[in-house]
Amino acid sequence: MYNFNEFETPEWKLLSQVSRPSRYCGSEWRPYKKISWNEAKLKICLAFPDVYETGMSYYGFQIIEGFISSMSKNYLADRAYCVWPDMENLMRLNEIPLTSTENKKPLKNFDVIAFTLPHETSYTNILTMIDLSGLPLKNHERDENSPLIIAGGYGAYTPEVLSEFIDVFCVGEAEALLPQLLNLLESMKDFKRSEKLQAISKLKGFYVPLYFHEGDIIERQTTENFFTLNSMIVPSVSIVHDRAAVELFRGCGRGCRFCQAGMVGRPVRQRKLEEASRSILNIINSTGWEEIGLLSLASCDYYGIENLIDELSPTLNERCAKLSLPSLRMDGFSIGLAEKLEGLRSKHGGITFAPEAGTQRLRDVINKGINEDMIVKCLNEIFSRGWERVKLYFMMGLPTETDEDLDAIAEISYRTLKLGRAMGRKRASVSVSVSGFVPKAHTPFQWERQNSIAELQEKGRRIKSQIHDRALSISYHEPEQTFLEGVLSRGDKRTCNVILRAWETGARFDNWTEYFDLTRWLEAFEFCGLDPEIFTRERGEDEKLSWDFINVGLTKNFLLRERKKAYEGNLTADCYSGCAACGIGCVK
Repeated sequence: MYNFNEFETPEWKLLSQVSRPSRYCGSEWRPYKKISWNEAKLKICLAFPDVYETGMSYYGFQIIEGFISSMSKNYLADRAYCVWPDMENLMRLNEIPLTSTENKKPLKNFDVIAFTLPHETSYTNILTMIDLSGLPLKNHERDENSPLIIAGGYGAYTPEVLSEFIDVFCVGEAEALLPQLLNLLESMKDFKRSEKLQAISKLKGFYVPLYFHEGDIIERQTTENFFTLNSMIVPSVSIVHDRAAVELFRGCGRGCRFCQAGMVGRPVRQRKLEEASRSILNIINSTGWEEIGLLSLASCDYYGIENLIDELSPTLNERCAKLSLPSLRMDGFSIGLAEKLEGLRSKHGGITFAPEAGTQRLRDVINKGINEDMIVKCLNEIFSRGWERVKLYFMMGLPTETDEDLDAIAEISYRTLKLGRAMGRKRASVSVSVSGFVPKAHTPFQWERQNSIAELQEKGRRIKSQIHDRALSISYHEPEQTFLEGVLSRGDKRTCNVILRAWETGARFDNWTEYFDLTRWLEAFEFCGLDPEIFTRERGEDEKLSWDFINVGLTKNFLLRERKKAYEGNLTADCYSGCAACGIGCVK
């Protein structure tokens, strides 16, 4: 539903002077019938700390807006995204505040500004958005008229690095947290800001830095009935993942020891088959998208995946629409699913897998759960069924890694290419992506040392030096960005001033290579009198960690057992085979 009046804003005059003006135009198709600005009793602006085309590809962002819109007719949910530096400069020059996407209202006029924390390298963008809203950056400097600035997502599980900027951290899932929070705020509409924060601090699942008492524990909140989207906002411009999406289940039972999302997302909760099917058809019919992604951490594990595909295929074929799986395991079952989903016409588009490590020994260390036979059979299946392009994801810098493990990445890549050619795929090609391992909180590897920039650079060069075939390409994530991610993912309150200093000296969009500058960050650490390597070092198992007060449900004994088994090279069965006694509970 286009509203051309929304173009009549101060930003409109600036669009001819910026790159990608479409980021700021709005004019989306929006399925929700919303209350007017003046009628709303509670106004929430969902803020995404990256550009529009990235934020609109983030499925969780659409879930939250749909969920809030379904909760109460008194709630108005809008969105805002970070502006690119060229637009930021013009807005400052012309004294134009950051406004919301739909209502074009300044963010400071909302009751709540709710940030999603998708990745650590977006943290300086949060400061940009707060500052462009005309609000003080530090939470203790805001007055009683300031909106509450809350934040949720994976970053909320290690909140101390942002604890001087955010008023409230939501620890857990939106469906479990937002009803109690928004109901409270609606009932306290005329109360002072400080009184609201004190009241929120007494609710389960909320960390309020200004009213936190040493020794308190914040418990992650989850729900059995996660929200179902039956339509989605359709952007008027191309976005990063230009497709619709449906969440099949939450959590992951595989138990990869490096994966924070898999660990903190437990237990697995699967959506009913008929509910998933109805949601997919509703979204396809209402949005016009020709592709819909079946999202979850390991979508092939969905109990009714084959029935779902078989049931929907005739209808989707009529609409020239298709389903896609973003995550595939290296087994024949996954290949069969991929063939059903993609069809013969899409096999030249390629297929992606993540062995994660080059040797069986290291795959056992990380509890990947795949072996050499599975890999060989999988590759045979791929090429025998017509695929020619394969993409493989690996990590470097994993605990116990040796040169042999690194060399095996190139060996597997060459073996894949040779197998394709041997099976008659003359145009076979292999694309290899290698990223640096970052130890994450609330995982068995949370105590590990992270490789230095120099170590990751050397490892990347070692792997690349073994690649000499034009049909085999390799790339690796910049070690400097990996280093910063590691520092911010295991930081503490001291990093707040580092983030502020880096932002003041120009740090923006640190996940974008063209804007990332490690020198700024190193100078910021020096300015604050901190050595960044204190956050990437190995931690003692008895050491107090800055995120210990966040209880995600996993016991420390479980994490330590898994760490010990990693060093012994022993596997832990997935949750579908038996309970690992993690503290949360088995899959039902």
